[in-house]
This record gives sequence, C-alpha cells and structure tokens, in this order.
Amino acid sequence: MTKSYDDAIARLLSLVDHERAAPTEPRQKRIYDLRNIARLLARMGAPHRRPGIVHVAGTKGKGSTAAMIESILRAAGYSTGFYSSPHLHSFCERIRRNGAPVSPERFAALTASVWPHHVANAADPDAGPATLFEYLTAMAFQCFAEDETDVSIIEVGLGGRLDATNVVAPAVSVITPVSLDHIAILGNTIGEIAADKAGIIKPGVPVIVAPQFADARTAIQTAAAAQSAPAVWVGDAVTWEVGEVSAHGQNLAIYGQRDTYRVRLPLLGEFQCANAAVAVAAVTALADAGYAVPRPAVIAGLATVRWPGRLEVLRRRPTVVADGAHNDHSVATLLDTLPSYLPHRRLTVVAGFSRDKQVAAMVRLLAERADHVIATRSRHPRSMRPAEIADTFLAHGIAADRLAFSPSVGDAISAALATADAAADLVLVTGSLFVVAEAREAMLGIPPETYPDLLPPDLR
Repeated sequence: MTKSYDDAIARLLSLVDHERAAPTEPRQKRIYDLRNIARLLARMGAPHRRPGIVHVAGTKGKGSTAAMIESILRAAGYSTGFYSSPHLHSFCERIRRNGAPVSPERFAALTASVWPHHVANAADPDAGPATLFEYLTAMAFQCFAEDETDVSIIEVGLGGRLDATNVVAPAVSVITPVSLDHIAILGNTIGEIAADKAGIIKPGVPVIVAPQFADARTAIQTAAAAQSAPAVWVGDAVTWEVGEVSAHGQNLAIYGQRDTYRVRLPLLGEFQCANAAVAVAAVTALADAGYAVPRPAVIAGLATVRWPGRLEVLRRRPTVVADGAHNDHSVATLLDTLPSYLPHRRLTVVAGFSRDKQVAAMVRLLAERADHVIATRSRHPRSMRPAEIADTFLAHGIAADRLAFSPSVGDAISAALATADAAADLVLVTGSLFVVAEAREAMLGIPPETYPDLLPPDLR
C-alpha cells in the first residue's frame, strides 16, 4: 500500500464510525440524518444526481443481489459503479468500478477530493462533520460521477429511510429479505424494520421485492402504495426452479416477466437462487428505463458473479466453508442448506460474533447441529470474547468435551483441521462477516489490512 493510501485511511478513521461502535441511543435519533450528507454532496456539486442508479436495501442477501445485478449489467456492456459495505479485507473494496475495487491510489485521491468539502461542512452551524460512512458514500458518488458510469449499484449501509445512501433518485429500488437485525436502531419487530428499509422507495419508481415474512410484506406494500411505486413481487411475478446442485455451484431456471433464463450459478444455497431471481427482475425493470439487457448477458452475468464470504468453500478435503450469517434467520437458512450442497458426516463450527447481535439465538441453532465447536473472535472492536461465546454454547447444551476456544480465527481453523476427517467432515466458519474475512486471510494467504487504533483494547 502507498503512503498516500495509509494517510487516507488514517484521515478516514479520525471520523465517527458507527459501524465499529455499538449504538448508544434507541432507534435512529442523532446517529443518522440525511441533512448532513445532503449538504456535503451539494458542496461537491451533487455527484449523486446521476441516471441509472439501482438502490438495494434488505437484511439478507443485499450484497449478493447487488453483485449479481452489477455482473449482469457489466456483461451487457455497461460501465458500472458498485458501492457496498462492509469490506472484507480493504477499504478499496467498498468502491468498485467495472467489477474491481478502486486502486489504493484512486481511493487516496477520492479521500483528498472530498476532504475540503467535509471541512467546510463541519464548520457550518447548520451542518456538521461527516461520519465515516457518510464520507465513504460521498467518495463513491464522486468516483462514479468522475467516471460517468452508465449504471451505479448502491447498497444501503443500514436500514434505509435515514441511511446516507438514501439521497439518490434511483431508476429501480430493490428490497431483499428482511429479518431481525440492528433492532437497537431500526425497530423491535420485522414489520418495523421492513418499514424502515421501505424508506428507500421513491414516488413512481419501481421496487423489486424479494420473498418476505408476512409482516415485512405488509409494511413494504403500504410504503409502495403511499409512493405510487409499482412493486414486482419475486416469488409471484418472477419465480425460479433449482436443478442440480453441488459444492461447485447450481443450475436453475428463472421464470421472469418476459423470458425464461436457464443459468449456472457459481454461488451456493437456494437463497442465492432467490437472489438471482430478484436480480433478473431488477434488470428487467431497468430495461424500461432505457437500459436494455439482452438474454445472453443475464446468463453470462449470473454465471460469472463473484461474492466472497457467503457459503464460500475455502478448502476441500477436509472442506472448510465460510459464511457471514449474523442473525438467527441467516444461521437457520445456512444450516438447512449444508446437507444438500456440502454433505458431511461431522460438523465442526468455528464461531465468532459481534456482541451487539442476537448471539444466544444463533448459538441455540448452531448447538443443535454442531458435533464440535471452537469459539473465537475477530479483530473487530465489537467482537465477543471467546470465553463468553463458549459459556453461551454451554448454556445451550453443548457438552464441555465438544467445546474449545481459540484467541484468533486462524488458530481456531488450524485446531478444527487437526481433528477433521479429510473425506467426511465439514468445518464451518460463521457468526460474523469479520470472522469470515479473517478466515479468508488465514486460508487464502490474503494480507490483512489492520487498524491498530480500532482493535479491542485487549488485542492492541
């Protein structure tokens, strides 16, 4: 990495970072406010006011779905921008151009270009300093404006209504499945959380909606009707059928509104088939906005999509798979998926969690299926201590002789592999996307991008 990139990261980490700090106030009080990001972007010349924006919200699958949409559009010949969060290994991953993260040099240049506007905003009594996420959002918009991208896929960071990305005027909105997450900020029920995420729906703009729990569907229907936004309900207007599956991918047929697509998807899990159907519905709606996507581009885009850390096989014999499930519904879906895609005799779970999640609910599900558990932690400052995780597993019925804990993800995986049968056992790394990132670093030899000031106090 260059010195300019290191300086850019140091500058960014001087900002308030709500991703790494647990919320201190109920619901969205002063934590999120669109007025600040709107003023910052106005000072920058409104780089977010661009055509061809796809805005993606949801609890589960929004990153995978956004990646599929981007891959399809790129296969159709469009230049693409893609803004997502969090990153796995480098901040550069959050801002992508034509499928690739921006370079460290470009990232540093974008950081520098936004800084004077941030300083002016911070000095304005009617505005204030940007948070880290607001700043990164402004950088992404600036990048896509400078490059005049044909289409930009913008993933919501948290919620929807007051997320910093919700200043866009999209061509299409997308809401992936909603479940309980971030309840301290978004609401105590799925209906409340869905209503917040439905805040991305804009007047008259089509919204593509993934299959939802009943309360979420009702909340989204209400919001769409209030905005006179035509809704396409995947599972009703667009359906899919799963064919042959394996540890290498799956075949599926997607029955869209205008065509049938028979595709080979490299991502695992039936939930990814549902995400693919949502992506097809989204690019179909984009066609109505003037962005034609031929059938071969849909097939090619889905066949070549990459989105690491979601049911990703990191090693074979013994199989090591990493998945960033971080709420009970995601964990339940993950566990139900494993027998069909990754059959095994014995399951060892390497588990690490952020302490602001519903850890007990996830542990209960994992304890029912795991033959052995190794509790660990990521470097993230909100990570739960391994001993605390182990105690939670004990409280949910895991016997002490089936339980261990390790101070790092790499050490935990090494311990799991030491006792795994190469032909029949499965090692599952899950509970947090930050744990998954460190698993990928350990297994694939990826150099970590560490930020010592943001380590938990006992790991500094």
